[in-house]
Amino acid sequence: MADPTGFLRHHRELPARRPVDVRIQDWREVYQDFPAPSLTAQASRCMDCGIPFCHNGCPLGNLIPEWNDLARRGEWQEAIDRLHATNNFPEFTGRLCPAPCEAACVLGISDDPVTIKQIEVSIIDRALAEGRVVPVPPSVRSGRKVAVVGSGPAGLAAAQQLTRAGHDVTVFERADRIGGLLRYGIPEFKMEKAVLDRRLEQMAAEGTTFVTSCDVGVDLSVEELRATFDAVVLAGGSTIGRDLPVPGRELSGVHFAMEFLPLANRVQEGDLAEPPITAKGKRVVVIGGGDTGADCLGTSHRQGAVSVHQLEIMPRPPETRPAANPWPTYPMLYRVTSAHEEGGERVYAVSTEAFLGDDEGRLRGLRMYEVESVDGRFQKVEGSETELECELVLLAMGFVGPQREGLVEGLGVELDGRGNVARDAGWQSSVPGIFVAGDMGRGQSLIVWAIAEGRSAAAAVDRYLSGATDLPEPITPTRR
Repeated sequence: MADPTGFLRHHRELPARRPVDVRIQDWREVYQDFPAPSLTAQASRCMDCGIPFCHNGCPLGNLIPEWNDLARRGEWQEAIDRLHATNNFPEFTGRLCPAPCEAACVLGISDDPVTIKQIEVSIIDRALAEGRVVPVPPSVRSGRKVAVVGSGPAGLAAAQQLTRAGHDVTVFERADRIGGLLRYGIPEFKMEKAVLDRRLEQMAAEGTTFVTSCDVGVDLSVEELRATFDAVVLAGGSTIGRDLPVPGRELSGVHFAMEFLPLANRVQEGDLAEPPITAKGKRVVVIGGGDTGADCLGTSHRQGAVSVHQLEIMPRPPETRPAANPWPTYPMLYRVTSAHEEGGERVYAVSTEAFLGDDEGRLRGLRMYEVESVDGRFQKVEGSETELECELVLLAMGFVGPQREGLVEGLGVELDGRGNVARDAGWQSSVPGIFVAGDMGRGQSLIVWAIAEGRSAAAAVDRYLSGATDLPEPITPTRR
């Protein structure tokens, strides 16, 4: 069992971040190594609570108390086995997930929760360093072919599960490299791409085939796709950015976040010497207060922005959990990410009224006003207008659904009321043999949901190919 007194003897501790003045000069990950004794102490805080509500917080159903205690006891092989039993890519989630499991930790009722995310990433990083993560090829081949369209976390999870189940899996990606948002959306300082490449090497060795620079529905016709493959998994993500159609939107210098971030990553890949859209020497405004906005903030710092303001229409969140947001729900709190720690100013409860340009059509600023909530709707506070000078605006207000043109329209799949690809309880679209996983069906969500849906969709495809008619059960990966 767990250490019954660990949570009494040890306080919550996380690895230190590299000094701000050092880390903004490079693109390496911001966290320093976490000493083994500190990790053991943190793992001992998991208190064998009887009913592990952390499971309720984790869409993957991770066996959190089990691998916490295995880490505490130094049983690293068993720990990585438990971790991989439910999560194909803990090195991704351990870096990128906002950890709803920690929000649901029982210890968090009266104390700081267990550092579940840090223990997770420490287990997988140690396993990788010690060569414990090896290819797991299938022992039997089914002879059935499956296409996975999209190579983000949902597509990769589905592909790995289906390959290990014995099917011939081809992953199609329209970009020039595999990874989706993991490759061209997540900045290098949050996850170095060597972490992604290492897992892709494992998947290739297991038998998964990767095809890049292929826009399915355009470069590969829908007819050829259906004729070649026995089943298809749509995992293309929610890629249409939420726009801000106010006067001046057409000005040079106003861009979607996903126009800006991929170019910065391409510089790190060696494709470009300088990004065509850069914050260097500019006053930058990021509109949107979520993770994508924080990614734009950190990227702008590293590119040499003169100043950065991050605008958010919502009021500033509270410092502590409000009564209307009780445990074990995920608390909407004021958080300081590594990017916020590096500088910039956050402005809450404001809305942009117009972008302002010069005589040559270039952005020179924006006009905004304060808002207040009245009957659940934001209303302008009269007389609160102000102007903010800027040469670059990045729209990071989320995503509204998958691209319809090409594949989605060509397949003829039905959409739900939110514009996502509709699916039934068995993860199948309105077209037989076409399955949906991740943001393409769920809408914009967390990486843990993407991986969980990829695994569940893979189970559904496996049962479909075997002729089963009942609802799918999750596939349990081969133990290492």
